[in-house]
Amino acid sequence: MRRAVFFLSDGTGITVEAIAHSLLAQFDGIDFERQTIPFIHSVGKAWEVVQEINTRCDLDGARPLLFSTLVDPDVRRVIRQSKGFLIDLFDTFINPLEDELGVDSSHAVGKTHGVRNYTAYKERIDATNFAINNDDGVSARYYDEADIIITGVSRSGKTPTCLYLAMNYGLKAANYPITEEDLESNELPALLRAHQAKLFGLTIDPHRLHQIRTERRPDSRYAALDQCLRETRTVEKMFLDHGIPSIDTSTISIEEIVTAIVQKIGLRKRLYG
Repeated sequence: MRRAVFFLSDGTGITVEAIAHSLLAQFDGIDFERQTIPFIHSVGKAWEVVQEINTRCDLDGARPLLFSTLVDPDVRRVIRQSKGFLIDLFDTFINPLEDELGVDSSHAVGKTHGVRNYTAYKERIDATNFAINNDDGVSARYYDEADIIITGVSRSGKTPTCLYLAMNYGLKAANYPITEEDLESNELPALLRAHQAKLFGLTIDPHRLHQIRTERRPDSRYAALDQCLRETRTVEKMFLDHGIPSIDTSTISIEEIVTAIVQKIGLRKRLYG
């Protein structure tokens, strides 16, 4: 079974996508064909979107699902005239909040992702630059500034985890990849010893690691299953011996990895603007 889905936004569409994806994930067996239409700022643009929705409805013989975080009342009125099945997240959440708080919302377009709080925005940019500049474990020069140091074998998910922590939490995350030399010594790398309290380990199933590495470097020692087995076992023992908290990244998303890290070690999100 297939069903068209449109994510409609006056901004980037990130918020409506995140909410809608969570809702649609509850429905197995349906092939959702998803399309995001951002920056719907005018009535004219809204009518163009309505035409696209109606055309898709006629082709499919089924109403497209419309998830909307549109704010402008005139734009919303136009979208309501389409043939789609509209889930208006603005109505769902804002109106009940207005009733409870006894205050009207600002109805301002672009509130979710606008640069309204320059300090918070700068923290996010600084944290992202920090993650990029501390991605290879070559130097511990800036580890004193780090909120967290992510470590693990190559291809266990360290880089995307650090970037997600930076961009979504404003946290400075360094990335230290466990090297062949580290594995041979069976000791916690010297660069990490002085910062052990900041360490968080990523582990991964060796068969999953073998699969990932094979896609990157087929028929290499780096991707060989026995190499993956040796590395993962050694690193897991290292984490256990030194009491380093860790999480298995084999079957979970970056969002789930980061949420688990934040909960386990009590880091607090810095970005509210």
